[in-house]
Amino acid sequence: MNTFSRYLFRQVAGALLLILLSLAGVVWIALALRELELVTTEGQNAWVFVIMTTLALPNLLGLIAPIAMLIATIHTLNRMSGDSELIVLTASGASIWTLARPLLLLALLVAIGVAFVNHIGMPWSLQMLRAYAIEVHTDLISKVLQPGQFSSPERNLTIHIRDRTYNGELRGILLQDARNAEQTMAYLADRGVLSKQDESTFLVMFDGHIVRKTADGDAPQIITFESYAIDLNRFEPKSEGAVLKPRERYFSDLAWPDPDDPYARHRPGHLRAELHERLSSPLYPFAFVMIALAFVGQARSTRQGRMEGLIMAFVVAAMIRLGGLAVNNLVAIRASTVPLLYLLPLGGIVLSYVVIRMNAQPRGGATVSDRLAQVVSALRAMCAPWAPARSVVRAARRQGAR
Repeated sequence: MNTFSRYLFRQVAGALLLILLSLAGVVWIALALRELELVTTEGQNAWVFVIMTTLALPNLLGLIAPIAMLIATIHTLNRMSGDSELIVLTASGASIWTLARPLLLLALLVAIGVAFVNHIGMPWSLQMLRAYAIEVHTDLISKVLQPGQFSSPERNLTIHIRDRTYNGELRGILLQDARNAEQTMAYLADRGVLSKQDESTFLVMFDGHIVRKTADGDAPQIITFESYAIDLNRFEPKSEGAVLKPRERYFSDLAWPDPDDPYARHRPGHLRAELHERLSSPLYPFAFVMIALAFVGQARSTRQGRMEGLIMAFVVAAMIRLGGLAVNNLVAIRASTVPLLYLLPLGGIVLSYVVIRMNAQPRGGATVSDRLAQVVSALRAMCAPWAPARSVVRAARRQGAR
């Protein structure tokens, strides 16, 4: 790459990194708010909360990375146009492909990253997240350590703790096990502590008694103890191996599913849609770069022209990406619609290429992108008469709120 290409590559790459981190941070916060229940109700520590929230992030990286590429490209080209860099570049005789080469190289790197996340990073992280979720939701300790609440981690099993001191000691322990129809066991203790040994967790109770009642109607048996230990692992519900969802599967599991897999037999369309979504999503960075070049890559001397080009670029890119998401749902129903997943980004690339070539041809009158910008201006002009009415409505609402 020449000096200008390296300069443009650094500018867009820096903006891409900043925007990607910002979008990832927003997504992480949204996921964190959704998983906040782990700390508030499940009794998990903050480290488990951070791990589970972070593991859910790669699930959306494949979607937000091309969007970050679009925003970074449009931002950089718009800044260069505002600083007259594109005008100087055009006056020097350089074509728009001088801009395209470093941008397409960066799009290639983003596409490789998206493919890696889709085929390796996302399945691995979601499988790890599933393992953490199973461990959290089947961990009896996360449920019993809720002072003042009756917890039933399993049918006919009830646990209550009156209080928990700052040093972890439990006060007022009640544990009733009625899972065996032949007899019911009730453990009551004044205090207790949790003790972990190897892979087992024991509840060591002090100063309490055990009430055992059989189903034959005999008088309950009461046993008093000074200390008594219970292995809590025997109270944990046994988790069965759940079927992996499409996004949790690797490429081989999607392309060649096990014939005995019940999910693949009953929902083959979901596996098909996920497979082709992963294969087609790396095309979007190229499509978004071409769209940005078609509508923002030309030198413009007016602020209004630049703004309308920005609007057109975002509208076209949004229509293509939203169309891809809609077609993905359709592919799960009809296999014949699979080519549409690839035609949408490829169509965006071809359309942008045609617009670029038509803009590059010397002719009188406005270019293609200018004509599209004029359409946007006309639409904005049509909406202009409604602006005073909207202002009156907003003012009336504010007055009514007062």
